[in-house]
Amino acid sequence: MKKVSKLEAVLWSIAFPGFSQLLSGQYIKGIFFVILEFIINANSHFNSAIMYSFLGEINKAESILNYQWLMFYPCVYMFAMWDGYRSAMQVDEKYSYLPFVFSAYFVTVGLMISPKVTIFNVHPGPVFLPMSFVIPGVFIGYLIKRILQLREKRLQI
Repeated sequence: MKKVSKLEAVLWSIAFPGFSQLLSGQYIKGIFFVILEFIINANSHFNSAIMYSFLGEINKAESILNYQWLMFYPCVYMFAMWDGYRSAMQVDEKYSYLPFVFSAYFVTVGLMISPKVTIFNVHPGPVFLPMSFVIPGVFIGYLIKRILQLREKRLQI
């Protein structure tokens, strides 16, 4: 199994879930993530929604999406990213999953509320609003991770 860096693993997973696993030689898991991503993406019509969103046609993006399918995407996407990261991390690293988990939670919530949210007369829609929810998800996950690490360190002293 090829060893990849944590950054490389995360960046390949951002590009496409399963690529990090394929790169590190975890072929069954990588193919599983690629197939799962394809199934969710195709059934939710997510690529079309991304295209319409980038073209500024948010209402069209919302109208073609299948939200029931798309709600699986944040968790699969973040899990594949964390799994790639986990394969590259040190064995004794703790709580590394928290930023990924909280990002998945936050992006899912962002997706659910996206049809109703307008910020300063701008309707970000089902692509840009959930993407922006990654930032607080990572921040809160990292904050909780840090608190748990400090608590653990203090209990060891």
